[in-house]
Amino acid sequence: MTQISLLKDKHILLGVTGSIACYKIVDLASKLTQAGAKVDVILTKAAQKFVTPLAFQSVTGRKAYVDLWNEDAHVLHIGLGETADLFVVAPCTADTMAKLAHGRADNLLTITALAARCPMLLAPAMDGGMWDHPATQANLETLQQRGVMFAGPAEGRMASGLKGKGRLVEPIDLVGHIRLAFAKQQPLAGRHVVVTAGGTQEAIDPVRFISNHSSGKQGIAIAQAALDAGACVTLITGPTAAARPTPVGAERINITSTLDLQQATLAACKTADVLVMAAAVADYRTANPAEQKIKRAQMSDLSVQLVENPDITVSVAEQKQALGKPNITIGFAAESQNLLENAQRKLAKKSLDLIVGNDISAKDAGFFVDTNRVILIDKDGKIERLPLQSKVAVAEAVIDWVIEASVTQ
Repeated sequence: MTQISLLKDKHILLGVTGSIACYKIVDLASKLTQAGAKVDVILTKAAQKFVTPLAFQSVTGRKAYVDLWNEDAHVLHIGLGETADLFVVAPCTADTMAKLAHGRADNLLTITALAARCPMLLAPAMDGGMWDHPATQANLETLQQRGVMFAGPAEGRMASGLKGKGRLVEPIDLVGHIRLAFAKQQPLAGRHVVVTAGGTQEAIDPVRFISNHSSGKQGIAIAQAALDAGACVTLITGPTAAARPTPVGAERINITSTLDLQQATLAACKTADVLVMAAAVADYRTANPAEQKIKRAQMSDLSVQLVENPDITVSVAEQKQALGKPNITIGFAAESQNLLENAQRKLAKKSLDLIVGNDISAKDAGFFVDTNRVILIDKDGKIERLPLQSKVAVAEAVIDWVIEASVTQ
């Protein structure tokens, strides 16, 4: 099974209501369509004051619906509701939220909501103190008790100029929430996956440090692939990955040094089913970091004493002997020569179940780029060479291996 196709051919019913934020939903519809979903849009009359059906038809390639009575389809709301895999209302105004909570059916969107048998996800958008109003909170509780999922609202400045909770979450984050909705029935549902990503930093003084070129792209892609497979994900990231967004649904822990990473990883692994050590860990740290910035005049004969950092995967293996967790441990081997031999040596030394080896000397793979060319070597000696592909596709391959290994355990 390939998780990259999570949204492919999924029928998503997208309800758009009368908020100024509805212009952002054209982008959402476009992103979902590009991901392979079939997106049918229903606009309320109020929504049409801000955006036209043609805008949605242009990005989805499908008809956008606006009126219950002026359509050619027979019993339109039944046809739309019965065929949908997920009903998303974004933006969802306070008025529409109230109608859904109380079973009102006075337009095509709300009557289709009553007919739909699929899960529902609402992305609220409202101004002022409307979200915090007791009536809205009562409606929220009612809908949640029925199993309705919510994305947001977010904090920030609203159309009135007021600041508070009520902003629509951004389209890219909405895509993440939609992926989570579909992931609930995937093979790793209920499993805890810990992923480390990015490089660590070892301080020389308060402004200088030892680090590496790792961007964290591959590790974050693995975290997203694990989420798509239904897992509960803890993502532990070093400073080089700090600017990269957290995949929606992941718990993120930011660390700085290798010792920080060791502590966070061992703590997370106490309940983990899978650990993927994609972080590029500094093998050495400074023995005595300077408390104050070292001045240029002092650096002509500067020497830095280094001490070896602990091997985190070995520490995880030792903890596993006592706790039995994690069930599966995966490591990475970034090598500039003798890739296969060095990866096999690390696999055995670190008691790994799988190692992912990649040649960092290749210009089209490894650091700085969005592609990778890797080999997968498991503890039984099986070797699989993957062609040059995106880091997203590599992540999918790693998680597919986890799924297969989990089934046999």
